[in-house]
Amino acid sequence: MTTPISIEPHPTLRNEKDYPFCPGCGHGSVLDSLNEAMVRLELEPHEVVIVSDIGCSGLSDQYFRTSAFHGLHGRSITYASGIKLARPDLTVIVIMGDGGTGIGGAHLLAAARRNIGITVLVLNNFNFGMTGGQHSTTTPEGFVTPTTPGGNLEHPLDIVATVGVNGAAYAHRGTNFDDDIADRMAEGISTDGFALLDVWDLCTAYFVPNNKFSRRKIDSTMKDLGLDSGVLYRQERPEFATEYRRQAAAHTAGLRVDVVEPAVSPTLERRFHFVVAGSAGGRVRSAARLVATAAMQAGWWSAQRDDYPITVKTGPSLSEVIISPEEVNYSGVDRPDVLVIVSEDGLGKSAAFLEKMTGEDTVFVAAGLALPDTAARVVSVDLAGAGRPIPSASRALAMVAHAVDRTGAVPFDRFETVAGQGAFGEKNLDLVAAGVALNEA
Repeated sequence: MTTPISIEPHPTLRNEKDYPFCPGCGHGSVLDSLNEAMVRLELEPHEVVIVSDIGCSGLSDQYFRTSAFHGLHGRSITYASGIKLARPDLTVIVIMGDGGTGIGGAHLLAAARRNIGITVLVLNNFNFGMTGGQHSTTTPEGFVTPTTPGGNLEHPLDIVATVGVNGAAYAHRGTNFDDDIADRMAEGISTDGFALLDVWDLCTAYFVPNNKFSRRKIDSTMKDLGLDSGVLYRQERPEFATEYRRQAAAHTAGLRVDVVEPAVSPTLERRFHFVVAGSAGGRVRSAARLVATAAMQAGWWSAQRDDYPITVKTGPSLSEVIISPEEVNYSGVDRPDVLVIVSEDGLGKSAAFLEKMTGEDTVFVAAGLALPDTAARVVSVDLAGAGRPIPSASRALAMVAHAVDRTGAVPFDRFETVAGQGAFGEKNLDLVAAGVALNEA
């Protein structure tokens, strides 16, 4: 019987590094309170990820023994959300400034609406302290910064109300001078859902000198703006990461997963490239997929890459299929062994291929299309040669079937078997037969 290992809580999650902040800056005391909150919650370093972005607050993650992620300005909430979705067992804490909050406002709203279980600490000193003290979205009206020398004309963003009305589970406003700020951080971190603490502090490098700002003036400014302090929003909603996993499990439980089992022993000795070029809406991708699936049934590796326009039904459509005796780690095709050109749209997408093809390669092209010079062997296929008209939306499959039959790119019986499966199986087999019967010029 194994004895459980007892892990004693760390007395501190801070490391030995000294903070780099300016004398009098409030960021250091906020981080001390965060450390106190994590110790009270008995969090282990390996259980925590601190996520930051740019600004003075972005320096914070390196002063803790936890895991950390540092990214682009205003994007820390997106990184934190991804981490929480991938590892819902982790405690994910975002440290960002008022500058990043404004830059990443859409991310802030999304996280609150989703109620994803991360905790955001906004170190709010009303300006971009790292880059010269420019005004931010939280700079109060009338306050002076290098970019608002006559006084800020904009109404400040109420961060707490913004996340609160959009579904945050916990939202608090306070200052780094509050005696209970560590308690409130612990509450936010332990909340099952999105939590935000808007922590006002002093930027002694720029905002304090420009506005004769002080600890006392923080409190009076909050009152002048009509902003309450304390825990202003607390509501119970399903946490997003947990609910997402539950819903996904319920959804996938009823899904059928198609596994392609090899039906024959593989005989391919080298990688083979099969490319289909035609028009959007012409079933180019589905025809190429039959080739890729037939290859897998033959015991080979295959990969398919598609290129088609956002208009879906107009313009060119291109599918590149790689067939290989070994695993395919890159899906790009530089030179096709077989190139099937179905339409004028497809011809326009084929110029680079045609330039690189050699006499060992084969181009199957719909009759009437004027090919540029190429070293490849060219086979002109008469789409009227099957004895009956083939609709434009079905020509890709007919020409692919013709090319497979003539080249043996994949075993034809495997291709025919795959084509006959599913709701369109009967129609597909009819087109395969028509393709095989096509005449070559």
